[in-house]
Amino acid sequence: MEMRTNSNFFASRDGIIATATLVAIIIHLILRYAIGLQSPADWPLMLLTLVAGVPLTIDVIKGAIAARGGADLLAAVSIVSAAILGEWLVAAIIVLMLSGGEALEEAASAKASSTLKALAQRSPSIAHKETPEGLVDIHANDIVVGDEIIVLAHELCPVDGVVVSGRGSMDESFLTGEPYVIPKSSGSAVISGAVNGDTALKVRAERLAQDSRYAQIVGVLKEAEENRPPMRRLADRLGAWYTLVALSLGALGWVISGDPSRFLAVVVVATPCPLLIGVPVAIIGAISLSARRGIIIKNPAMLEDVGRTQTIIFDKTGTLTYGRPTLSAIDTPRDEKEVLALAAAVEEYSRHPLAHALIEAAKGLEQPTVTEVREEPGKGLIAQAGGHEVRLTSRAAVPNLPQAKAETGMESIMLIDGEYAATFTFHDEPRSQAKEFISHLPRQHAVQRSMILSGDRQAEVERLANSVGISEARGNMSPEEKLAIVKDCAAGGPTLFLGDGINDAPAMTAATAGVAFGASSDITMEAADAVVLDSSLERVDDLIHIGHRMRRIALQSVLGGMGLSIIGMLLAVGGVLTPLLGAIAQEVIDILAILNAARVGMIRKNLSDFDQDIE
Repeated sequence: MEMRTNSNFFASRDGIIATATLVAIIIHLILRYAIGLQSPADWPLMLLTLVAGVPLTIDVIKGAIAARGGADLLAAVSIVSAAILGEWLVAAIIVLMLSGGEALEEAASAKASSTLKALAQRSPSIAHKETPEGLVDIHANDIVVGDEIIVLAHELCPVDGVVVSGRGSMDESFLTGEPYVIPKSSGSAVISGAVNGDTALKVRAERLAQDSRYAQIVGVLKEAEENRPPMRRLADRLGAWYTLVALSLGALGWVISGDPSRFLAVVVVATPCPLLIGVPVAIIGAISLSARRGIIIKNPAMLEDVGRTQTIIFDKTGTLTYGRPTLSAIDTPRDEKEVLALAAAVEEYSRHPLAHALIEAAKGLEQPTVTEVREEPGKGLIAQAGGHEVRLTSRAAVPNLPQAKAETGMESIMLIDGEYAATFTFHDEPRSQAKEFISHLPRQHAVQRSMILSGDRQAEVERLANSVGISEARGNMSPEEKLAIVKDCAAGGPTLFLGDGINDAPAMTAATAGVAFGASSDITMEAADAVVLDSSLERVDDLIHIGHRMRRIALQSVLGGMGLSIIGMLLAVGGVLTPLLGAIAQEVIDILAILNAARVGMIRKNLSDFDQDIE
């Protein structure tokens, strides 16, 4: 990530200008102080100001007309004023600060297009149909429902469908976040975007390519990206009034004295370097500090708001829980080992999160051969195993079942030859620090609202919410429903969404800050503003502290630098500071502001404190 950011920096126009300006300043210093040349030493700076400063000034004026921000406008005025004054070094430094700040921001914030690009690169485009002449390639968009296509070894499955013939496996980890390769046989459901294994499969299309689950996720994510509200830079928000103050004081000095050099002195001392460089330096420090704690910052803009989060929304599995459901009970009128072995044999062909728990629980048991598997919407997983028809489904799909002994937990109902055979109950235990973390949020971070959004059963989501101290819990949520809720929350204030699966990507994009837990899904990582690599709630607490620290120190640098600059401007209005002394004073202010901003990353102690905040 760092290499890509650096590459973007030097490839951009602003990055090239910043580099050229730095070279010109070095040449100037060598000519003047090492060789002793005076006028020739200014030539590189004059050339740089004309070649780079003029285009930057024009761009800033255009931006000011469009009301983009005030800090850059004052920088443009300062460049022009310094050039008129003949302060070429000052002009060059302003060009360096302006172009360097813009280049850093551009390099750090190019995220939305990369997310959609990653999805597009994975989108299946080619399918194969059998004809009397052999296999014919067609575009995935030309497949109609009912078409039978061949998915060759190691290819992406182009549509959602059902296996007609063949036995093999598909890797669905990219889509589900679960690191499993799922066996496939006749009747098995397949999903678009899954990677086929070593054996070709014949698949009957159940949906058009544009209606596949993969395409729906792409569409929802694209909509979320396009409708994401823009975030104005902190420097722009503060710079709007600062520019008015500086120009007004400059005009006042000119009117009082009748000397235009007073105006020049004021705008030179008002050069907004603390505004233009203070925030980027603080952000760079926060990115470095985060990386040392296993947090990758992908969208630096999120650091401005993550420390002011008002609402935190959690996906359930893998965030507040460990994401590893375990079989906790078997309620059956039959032999437990018999039903467990049958269930595990069938679940080998399933991608459901509970399948792994059954497979793990049945290790060591002799399992029957499975000859046919199919997955029907609303009916669950149906297979022929050990001479019986075995069906694994939900309670809602089977009427007149005995009351579950466990009131909470996830469950799977098993039928053998159409008769009730067993209820398997599972629990995904909360993380050991989850309750402590939730109670810590309002006390130490002023978080007003915590919520769980999950695709799991409502009863299980409520059980988890009660155990960790969250009052709002919503289950059976689709990605589209999650997105709508997150949008509503984000409209009311800074919102943090924490998730770990590809279905969470749209909601992450809609939130003020989206944080991916772990690195199991490429798309989730691309959509997230930050990635917590070790899936630890303590690291999330670190991130909130880092955001708060970055914003506090950046404001110190910006407001402190502006305050000192205003004092300097008042002295310039009174004639105490000449343009040259004003430039020197401004450079001192710049150094102080930058050094203070650099403190963001200069901390070694543990930031997280929720483990010490126990009621």
